[in-house]
Formats: sequence, structure tokens, C-alpha cells
Amino acid sequence: MTWLYLLLAGIFEVVWATTMKLSEGFSNIKFSVMTVLGMFASFIFLALALKKLPLGLAYPLWTGIGAVGTIIVGVLLFKDEIPALTWVFVGLLIIGILGIKMTSGH
Repeated sequence: MTWLYLLLAGIFEVVWATTMKLSEGFSNIKFSVMTVLGMFASFIFLALALKKLPLGLAYPLWTGIGAVGTIIVGVLLFKDEIPALTWVFVGLLIIGILGIKMTSGH
């Protein structure tokens, strides 16, 4: 369950970052509330994962999942234009996330 908690924490990080964008500087109440709820859920799942995972493992994985997920949402939902070379580094980030997970021993 620990890894599921960490994955959910990362997913909710993407949710709150996305809804923060949609809140238009917190001027849209619906998306503002969704942002706060997403943050709360992300932190709760991260806290649950941290019960069993070391901070130096869980935190970079959490932020990595959030970073990659947010880039993908930005491209798909907001039509963000990402240079080709940036995608190489996104791929390296994914490799880093998987490498940290596979070598963690947890």
C-alpha cells in the first residue's frame, strides 16, 4: 500500500497544480476549492507513504511524479509547447524516478 499512497500523492500533486492554473489566480472559487482539496489529499497520501518510506526516497519520487504529470497535463490540456530537447530531459526524469524506485530496496 505504501507505493500506492506515494503514487496517489503524486497524482494529487498534478491535480492541485492543474486546478490552481484553472483557478485563474484563485479568482474562480470552484477551482480554488479543488486546489486546496488536491493539496490536502496529496499531503495526506505523502504522509501515509512517509510512515514506511525514507524521506530521501519518497520526496523526490513524489515531486518527480508531480513534475512529469504536470508537464503532460500542460501539453495535453493547456497546449503548452515543450521543445524537443525538453522531452529528452523529461525522459531522463522518468528514468531517474524508475531508477530510484527500483534501487531503493523498499
